[in-house]
Parts: sequence; C-alpha cells; structure tokens
Amino acid sequence: MLPLLALLALVGIAGTLAAPLVVDAAPPARVHLTFAIGIAPLILAALGYFVPVLTRSRGAPAAVLLAPFVALAGGVVAVAYFAAPEAWPLAYAVAAFLALAAAGIVLAWSRVRARGSLGTPHPCIRWYVAALACLAAGLAAILAMPFAPEHYVALKRLHLHLNLLGFVGLTAVGTLQVLLPTAAGAADPRAAARLDADLKWALAGTVLIAAGSAWLPLAAALGLFFWLSLAIRLLRDWLALYPARVAAWHGAAPSLAGAAAGFTIVLVLGALHGGGTLAARDAVLAFILAFLLPLVTGAVTQLLPVWLRPGAQTAWHESVRAALGRYAGLRAGLFVAGGTLVAFGVPAGAALAALGLALFVVQGVRAIALMRA
Repeated sequence: MLPLLALLALVGIAGTLAAPLVVDAAPPARVHLTFAIGIAPLILAALGYFVPVLTRSRGAPAAVLLAPFVALAGGVVAVAYFAAPEAWPLAYAVAAFLALAAAGIVLAWSRVRARGSLGTPHPCIRWYVAALACLAAGLAAILAMPFAPEHYVALKRLHLHLNLLGFVGLTAVGTLQVLLPTAAGAADPRAAARLDADLKWALAGTVLIAAGSAWLPLAAALGLFFWLSLAIRLLRDWLALYPARVAAWHGAAPSLAGAAAGFTIVLVLGALHGGGTLAARDAVLAFILAFLLPLVTGAVTQLLPVWLRPGAQTAWHESVRAALGRYAGLRAGLFVAGGTLVAFGVPAGAALAALGLALFVVQGVRAIALMRA
C-alpha cells in the first residue's frame, strides 16, 4: 500500500506541474491533485506504519489501513469539484466529509495507541496527534463555509494554513527528526528533547499563522517567528551533527535535509506572500516543489526497501537504497532552487524541479531492475 501511495503522490506532484501545459484546469484543481489525492493519503498511510513503531505496539487495524483510501476518494471528489464546480455543486462538502472521516479514524487510533504504549511513547507521536487535529480543524472550516458566507475567504485561508503547516508541516518535521538520523547512520542525542520542547511552539505557530492569515495579520507574524526559530535550530543541529552526510551527493540524508531547508525557505516566502510581495498560487507551488519533493523522494529512498521487504536489513536493501539515493544531493538542490524561483514568478523554476523529478524517475527504474535481480 505505501509504495503505491508514494508513487501516487509523486504522480500527483508531476500532474500539478504538467497540468497547465495540457489542460486549462483551475489552480485549486491542480493544487488538490497534489495534496488531496497525493500527499494526504500518503501521510495517513505512513502514520499507520510509524505509530506502531513509535508506540512499540501491534500493526494498524483494518479501519486505519482503509482510511487513506477514504481520503483518496475525497481527494478525487475535490479535484472533480474544482475542475467543474457548476457540475458538482455539493461535491466540496462530500470531499471534506470523507477526508474528515479518514482523519478522525487515524486520530482516534493514534491517541489510543499513545496511551497504551509499552513504556513511554516516542515524543514524535504527539506531533502526529497535533497534525491530525489540525487536518480535522482545516476540513471543518470547509464544512462551515455555507453557514458563515461572510467569512468565506477567512475560512479558506484557515483551511489552507491548517492543512499545509499543521497537517503536512507538523507530520513532516516530526518525522524528519526520526528519519534523518537513521538515514545518516548516527543518532541525534537531542532529538527527543527537541521534539518535546518544540511541539508547543510549532503548534502555536501554526494556529497563529492560520488564524492570523484569516483575521489578524500581526498574529501570523508571531506564528511565523515561532516556526522559523525552531526550523533554523533544527538545521543548525543537523549541520553540527552530520555535516558530511547532509552535504553529500548521494543517499537519503541530503534529500531529507534539503526538505528541512526547503521548509525553512518556504516559511520566509510565506512572510513575503503575507506582505503582498508574492502571489498565493506561487507560494503554494513553492511549498510543493521546495519542500514536498525532497521530502517524499528522500523518504521513499530510505523507506521503500523496508516497505517492500520488512525485517532484517540485507545487501539487497542497501543496493536498492543506494540506487534510489544516487545524486539525491543534486536533486534536492534542483527542487529547492526550482521552488524558490517559482515563488518569485520565474517559470524556469518549474523546469528545474521537473528535471530533478525526472532524475529520480531514472534512479527509480534502476532500483526496480535491482529488485528483480
């Protein structure tokens, strides 16, 4: 399931990049192609994998394993609505309800597993619970729109920021602090303490940015300060611990570190958007290219061999991981540079990101050949 959803996420991002070249789809339809069809189902499925690991408990039950596909169905409905809203006038509510049901299932299960963990659960689990709560709140904002039409724009902004910074951001930044040390082959002694200390600031930053973008700009500025402070501190710690690994040409580590760098840049770009310098559409596309592409490709590089063959790591796992991670440092640079250029309205940025994605596809084909050998 996870390999297929990871592939779907990459296809969704590629579709968002290519859509303007082949169809006259509205920007919300293209964006939801990435987030509602690609990223949300993948994250929910990944939580079904990570939560049992972090709580040292049994695998996810059937309802949790099916939740990503419920969210996927909602994503398909959302894209159909934005592609032709006059043909499906109530489809947005159906899409939000399906995604909210999926989020609720995974949220309730995650809380139960955290409380019943064998020993103290890993602090990352609280980041996941907070992220799922943000997703639920963001979807609830969509369902509230018909009842508060005078706040339509505010609720739309609330939905956007709770989903991007809350659901995706909290999940990703929490997971990166577990995954990058594994990819780098050395423990991060400050990870647990940092996760414990930073969640309140990341969550407060998310809520302040979301509410501030909707109603009170000064609150958004304070929230951005919270997020930037912890993102910069995370990068500083990694550069001190893994200087050679995060700057390497190959492997999962440079891609995952590139995602953290891309996220930090996106936060700065968000401030420029809030100040009226950047268009919202360009800022969201920058989030996809500079942050999500290095994140997903780096996570796939590190985890795909484990998803395909769970258990003891062998030479096969290392060879597949090496193939997927070939030139990952170059790819991460293309993604981050491309996303930054796109944020400033430079079309060549999308071409750079597409080149990086094509390079990953080439390495993926090579990895598939190794899997069959």
